[in-house]
Amino acid sequence: MMGKATATLIFSGILASLFMSSTYAQICKSYSFSNSNTYSSCNDLPYLNAFLHWNYNPSAGTVDIAYRHTGVTTSNWVAWAINPTGRTMVGSQALVAYQNSSGVVHAYTSSIDGYSTQMAESDLSFTVSNLSAEQTSNEITIFATLELPEQKTTVNQVWQDGPMNGNTPGQHSTSGNNVLSMSTVDFLSGATSGTGGGNSRQRRRNVHGVLNAVSWGTLMPLGAMIARYLKVFKSADPAWFYLHIACQSSAYVVGIAGWATGLKLGSDSPGTQYDGHRNIGITLFCLGTLQVFALLLRPKKDHKYRLYWNIYHHSIGYTVIILSIVNIFKGFDILDPEKKWKKIYIGILIFLGFNAAMLEAYTWYFVIKRKRSESQPQKYPHGANGTIGYGNGTQHV
Repeated sequence: MMGKATATLIFSGILASLFMSSTYAQICKSYSFSNSNTYSSCNDLPYLNAFLHWNYNPSAGTVDIAYRHTGVTTSNWVAWAINPTGRTMVGSQALVAYQNSSGVVHAYTSSIDGYSTQMAESDLSFTVSNLSAEQTSNEITIFATLELPEQKTTVNQVWQDGPMNGNTPGQHSTSGNNVLSMSTVDFLSGATSGTGGGNSRQRRRNVHGVLNAVSWGTLMPLGAMIARYLKVFKSADPAWFYLHIACQSSAYVVGIAGWATGLKLGSDSPGTQYDGHRNIGITLFCLGTLQVFALLLRPKKDHKYRLYWNIYHHSIGYTVIILSIVNIFKGFDILDPEKKWKKIYIGILIFLGFNAAMLEAYTWYFVIKRKRSESQPQKYPHGANGTIGYGNGTQHV
């Protein structure tokens, strides 16, 4: 009976999966346009809730397209573009649409020649006709007929959305799905590729984030906790010191790798800058390197300058930890990953903070108790010169 129940569950799961897959595959194909236009081909674009519909005319080398972008308001602009020169934003030949302050949906063409563009109206490198747009509820659709560049059926496509500043398109987000919305499409076969270079760039961004969250954001605080809370126990000396050095050295090495990937990402994105995140990262690298060199100049415990070295070492160390946590949260805002990753890191910080609070209380208790025991006079069962007793209460043998 149990076997029949299991088989039924499995079979039901397969049917549900097939139904969900079929439903998803038909999202664009089942759509009906309000102007009664019909299109023989369509693709559900992987990012930004967008869809591309088209009819390809091989004899004329043209394609009639309808680009739909959902999840937008009257305060947003949308754009779809072909880039004849590469899989990037720069060089894209864009169709742009938004609702202006008069309530009219305005559609126009714009040649994107830089990262700081405001998408001013301009001619494209190929002919565009029958350009129009409409907005219904939370969706903008752009209609146009394109003369394909050099009559190539496979083209690089880029699509975007962003906020409006009055009647001027503002800068779109430079993180998350907005930096992944590019691919190639073959108007003849209907085939599309993955994001053009976006996966590689996103992978490097993810590596950068993980390396820094593990090193500066986790190992550094852990190493500081080892030094602060283990060294009060005489039995842990000098083991605590070597554990502290191992933890902080690992954090520094991994952190340098994360910092280097950040520099590479910055050099590969000349039009995108995150000044605050970058400046804190450079500061962390400098302070972390100073800590490494300070270890080589560490005075002995009884040296007259040891107190000043300790003040310097602790001040720089805690500054690095605070700046690291701040910069990691800045990185989360830039990378815009799934919310669970931010929650996981917050959980790690809560765990470290809770343990630090408990250890802080215990070590203070331990230190105070030890000082009290050391301040009490020692008791001798046998006094000097053959006496028995304590203090002045002596008894001669």
